[in-house]
Amino acid sequence: MEELFQYIWKFKLYPQNSLVSDTGSTIEIIDTGIQNRDTGPDFFNAKIKFDNTVWAGNIELHMRSSDWMRHGHDKDKRYDSVILNVVEVRDADIFRSNGEPIPQLVLPFPKEVREHYQHLVNNTSAIPCRDQLVNLDPFLFSSWRNALLTERLERKTEAIQQLLTQNQQNWEEAFYITLLRSFGLSVNNDAFERLARSLSLSFVQKHTDSLLQVEAFFFGQAGLLDVENPENSYLVLLQREFQFLQNKFSLKHIDKEAWRFLRLRPANFPHIRLSQVATLYHQTPALFAKIIDIHSPEEFYQLMHVEPSAYWQTHYDFESVSEMRQKRMGKTALQIALINAVVPMMFAYGKATGQNDLCDRALSLLESLKSEENKITREWRNTGVEIASAFDSQAIIQLQREYCDKKKCLYCRIGHRILSRK
Repeated sequence: MEELFQYIWKFKLYPQNSLVSDTGSTIEIIDTGIQNRDTGPDFFNAKIKFDNTVWAGNIELHMRSSDWMRHGHDKDKRYDSVILNVVEVRDADIFRSNGEPIPQLVLPFPKEVREHYQHLVNNTSAIPCRDQLVNLDPFLFSSWRNALLTERLERKTEAIQQLLTQNQQNWEEAFYITLLRSFGLSVNNDAFERLARSLSLSFVQKHTDSLLQVEAFFFGQAGLLDVENPENSYLVLLQREFQFLQNKFSLKHIDKEAWRFLRLRPANFPHIRLSQVATLYHQTPALFAKIIDIHSPEEFYQLMHVEPSAYWQTHYDFESVSEMRQKRMGKTALQIALINAVVPMMFAYGKATGQNDLCDRALSLLESLKSEENKITREWRNTGVEIASAFDSQAIIQLQREYCDKKKCLYCRIGHRILSRK
């Protein structure tokens, strides 16, 4: 509740007439100050008029006056600059560390704000404000989507910066890890990332003249060559090549149990994805250099238009035969890779190098793509919110995961509109 109390103070969601301190001074709140989310007073540099005198200083808020002592502020010199303690219940006198008294203001919670807040945080719906969205201006979300998307891309940029730090600022390596994770869809993304982290792209690039060796790298490091089938000559060749590469680069493969097959269509089996990855890096060893030149989804689709080696035209794994068919990556999988790997990397690279046109191009790519279809977008569409492009769906995913799921209604523009409404 103290967080809500700070929110009420910050946005002046209370009657501002006839405010009187506990010492009898009339109070006019000129400036509530700058909220401090670190240690120290809750608001810095506020301006308060006591009778006819304007004071500048810090503000502290507590549910009860006695919290001042309970939190140890009476012995902490950082709180000596507090000019006003704002409380819901005054149950004690309070003092600075030198014994000087501090004026207090009793500020009761506005009933309607408390009720709106409790309704939001206690609602078990995935979208706590679902039943109130119909009463809000539809322009509210569209005006916020840019900020939400920027937040999401900034978060992804931070993750990419961590990858760069771990890989000596090698953008090709960082993109390789990011791309492989996206190939795992939602089922095997962790396994694909573990594979990429365990197998440096620099090793693969030394052998990209041989598709067989690139395949051996990926299948072997994935732990998927641990199959006994001496009649399968292709498998035997891969096992032999991987044994050589494993010794050469001192590799330790991940456990094959990391891979999930349940409810996966055969076209999305890890074997097929890895065969596609192998062909891709066999044909384009420096993939990131090509990626940052992409201007449209079609250019990306063309770059990713690869066919696995002949064996995979008639197989989905090493143990069974399938009908002959091309096994190129589907449009949906490519769109996922474009949204989750290409756009974040292009945005991060643009920021790191000061190329704002790359950041703008990343946003344009999202606007040109159809919106994602998942549980989150379906939930929000059912409320009447229009989600036309991947730009919109990425913004909605950010809203759901970082605000709704975490019940951060006080920091949400929709929540603010509901809480500040009479």
